[in-house]
Amino acid sequence: MAYKIDNAIIKKDRAGKVTLIDPENVFGDEDAFIAVKSDDLITIQLLINAILKNDFKKWKEIGLIPENEPIKSLFVRLGYSKEDIANMLKEF
Repeated sequence: MAYKIDNAIIKKDRAGKVTLIDPENVFGDEDAFIAVKSDDLITIQLLINAILKNDFKKWKEIGLIPENEPIKSLFVRLGYSKEDIANMLKEF
């Protein structure tokens, strides 16, 4: 079973006004929100699923990761191929 992070869309118009698009009203009772780029959100969800399936040996072998390195690079460091990532995406 894939792990899912509740999310909605935060849209900013040209004037800078921000609108929350939440058709399922997941965040109806929330007072504060965090905005995350959509591709990073998908990456985070995939990494959580990878953590749940991984034997953790590979995580110990990653070593120090530079702060400016994108989160997507963890897939390569963990040894996932493009095919592995495509299969994880199909599980969503």
